Amino acid sequence: MRPMTDDDRRNVFNRVAFTRWMGVRREFSVDGRARLVVDSRPELENMIQSIHGGVVLTLLDVVMASAAVSKVDFEKTAVTLNLNTSFLRPGKGQLVADGELIEISEGVAHCRGEVRDASGETVARGMGTFRYLPLAALPPLPES
Repeated sequence: MRPMTDDDRRNVFNRVAFTRWMGVRREFSVDGRARLVVDSRPELENMIQSIHGGVVLTLLDVVMASAAVSKVDFEKTAVTLNLNTSFLRPGKGQLVADGELIEISEGVAHCRGEVRDASGETVARGMGTFRYLPLAALPPLPES
């Protein structure tokens, strides 16, 4: 794998303010598979001190889209058409999300994803469809 530079399209993930605010880190996104990680913190928790379902849903959405765009070498973006999620239990501590591209049909990527918590328990599973679109000009890098 070639090294990433600031203007590399594979680095666009780091330019999304919302996922940066959430503290989402990408462990990998290559050949139709991706893994994201987020650590628990009070701003992301709900009333029962678990990670809020919206955070879990966002992780599923982004990890599946990351898997989809990795298959086309980040030359396109992928926007969500449909997202079906089953929440299985509250997530505590660090969450790890894995996504996988199942197939591409007529410009639509079909993916599946799973989120596990710090104990390794499955928190949620999802299926999603994503439309490939041209990638616009890269937004500027955030100030360090």
